[in-house]
Amino acid sequence: MLQARRLAMMMLCASAALAIGCGGPKSGANQTSAKTNDDGRVLNLYIWSDYLAPNTIASFERQSGIKVRVSYFDTNETLESRVLTGSSGFDVVVPTAPFLQRQIRSGAYQKLDKQQLPNFTNLDPQLMSQVALNDPGNEHAIVYAWGTFGIGYNKKMVEAALPSMAPDSWRLIFDPAIAAQLAACGISVLDEPTGVVRLVLNYLGKDPNELNAQNLAQIERVLIGIRPYVRNINSSSYIEALANGDICVALGYNGDVIQARNRANEAKNGIQIDYAIPKEGSEVWFDTLAIPRDAPHSANAHRFINYLLSPQVIADISNFTGFANANAAATALLKASIASDPAVYPPPPQRQRLFVQLEDTPEQTRAITRLWQKFKTGQ
Repeated sequence: MLQARRLAMMMLCASAALAIGCGGPKSGANQTSAKTNDDGRVLNLYIWSDYLAPNTIASFERQSGIKVRVSYFDTNETLESRVLTGSSGFDVVVPTAPFLQRQIRSGAYQKLDKQQLPNFTNLDPQLMSQVALNDPGNEHAIVYAWGTFGIGYNKKMVEAALPSMAPDSWRLIFDPAIAAQLAACGISVLDEPTGVVRLVLNYLGKDPNELNAQNLAQIERVLIGIRPYVRNINSSSYIEALANGDICVALGYNGDVIQARNRANEAKNGIQIDYAIPKEGSEVWFDTLAIPRDAPHSANAHRFINYLLSPQVIADISNFTGFANANAAATALLKASIASDPAVYPPPPQRQRLFVQLEDTPEQTRAITRLWQKFKTGQ
């Protein structure tokens, strides 16, 4: 499956005239400025890699006569530096919701013309209301893909270490007494400070977006308390480590844990990987589609976004990538293995326990950075 995805991405890159780098979402793919000396039948797309189906671009080009030039970024910070500077030359970009919120406030995006987006009505109202916390009125962006933070775990290893405890609580990681019992088989935590600190605050029963000095001090105590029992703090190698049985528990993204589960199944190594959204609740993440304020081909951008809102198109993308989409009309077109997987589409009771990350102030960002450095170094 993974080799097939890499092959498909190579084919996609070959068909995209200006695509200069391909790889995984964290691969450090190169970026390029979008050229604007064209006849107007062009769309310049800036997106995470491995985030389209093999036929997505080619089908749009056939239908529209518009040539799509694809470039890739590997961090939200990279995208932000491009859109805030201006004159990026990109027509459609894919920011994650909290970054979108800050970028909207800075005037980075134009408002969507929903008259040009008749497929907007296909979107799930509940999900759009959640992302409206970052984009009031859903004026600047639509949801492209979404997912959750949670616990990926090796079923046999966790049962052996904790035979009397169900792996459905953040205590598995954030309670030092429990974490100590899992230290021998290995705990990994995402190197994602803004998300993890909110998960700790949520675990403590507090508003996850209330990052005042008192709450940050409590978060620091929790993280420093579990640090002796955490083997890895990273956002990529835990996938392979979980699939190979090198660790037993990971605080990770649902998509990464699904990937680890699939690798273990393909290897037929007897390792069973499961994913849990803890009973205390968790964070939902959204990747969105937005149009920079100075996009050179705004009409083409609207046409491409409306194309992505077509049920069959976005269903093909979800079926290929394994990520959930926000298109309610596409649900019937999903593979049963994806539509029925609670790790991809959490059931309603779990969705009700998901919170949205809001934008941090510069002061909060600096405080989180200092706190996270202490956690990573253990000092």
